[in-house]
Amino acid sequence: STMFLVGLSGGIASGKSTVVAVLRELGCAVIDADVIARQVVQPHSKAHQQILQHFGTEILLENGEINREALGNIIFSQPEKRRLLNSITHPEILKEMLKQILKYFVLGYRYVILDIPLLFETHGLTRFMKYTVLVYCDPPTQLLRLMRRSGLGVAEAEARISSQLPLDEKRQWATHVIDNSRDRESTRQQVLRLHARLEDSLDFLWARLAVGTAVAGLGGLVFILIRHFIS
Repeated sequence: STMFLVGLSGGIASGKSTVVAVLRELGCAVIDADVIARQVVQPHSKAHQQILQHFGTEILLENGEINREALGNIIFSQPEKRRLLNSITHPEILKEMLKQILKYFVLGYRYVILDIPLLFETHGLTRFMKYTVLVYCDPPTQLLRLMRRSGLGVAEAEARISSQLPLDEKRQWATHVIDNSRDRESTRQQVLRLHARLEDSLDFLWARLAVGTAVAGLGGLVFILIRHFIS
């Protein structure tokens, strides 16, 4: 038995953050691609410097961080600029994700959840996932939630939803679906059932023991070397 990857995605106002919160409560390993995307473009990072070279200093905030809204306006209207930005940021995001996956493997986790908003839009990523999970809600509920959350009118909310792939289309590609159309408790129970299916600690026990033994052995070796050099 080896650790496997689970891709998690949803749509605007579908309730993915609610599902992630429950998974974190359960102690699951969750890697948030959005958080990493912000981290890799912080001032003085490699990606930050490259973005400035190609997009100029006018996309900076006063504190030196990238103005995501200003940059978003540029890449939204210019596909070639979007491809350029992706070529800068995606390798850095991937490296950080791999580092975190390795960390969770060493710690003995059965599986790692990769929270990727555009998982189903970027088809190449799904081939690395053993399972894919979609956080779904029915279209009327999605529209109502977005209007309440963002204070948008019907037309504006519909425009934002229509800019993404429909949840019903994504649903066909997912191996598991969490229906978040009802109350939080209903969603929580679905997440608990999914976690129970994915997490099989007895199956993974030998791999955990092997990693633990290796780490303990390495620690003992380091201790012996330290004693040797200070004695």
